[in-house]
Amino acid sequence: MNELKKGARVTGDDRSSLASQLKEKYAEGTSIRDLASETGRSYGFVHRILTESGAELRGRGGATRTKRAS
Repeated sequence: MNELKKGARVTGDDRSSLASQLKEKYAEGTSIRDLASETGRSYGFVHRILTESGAELRGRGGATRTKRAS
C-alpha cells in the first residue's frame, strides 16, 4: 500500500480500492493507527473508510476494570 498525498481527496474507484485494502489489512490484525501511518492519513480518515466499507471494528485494547469483591 503506497502513501497517499496528504490532503488529496480520495473518491470513486480509488476510494473503493483503498477501502478494500484497508479492510483486508485490518481483518488480518493491523491496527487503525498502523494503517493511518502506512497511508499517511489520519486515524479518523482510516476509521471512517473502515466504517464505510462495513468492516467489523474491534474493541479498544488495554486493561479492563473489574468490580472489587466486597
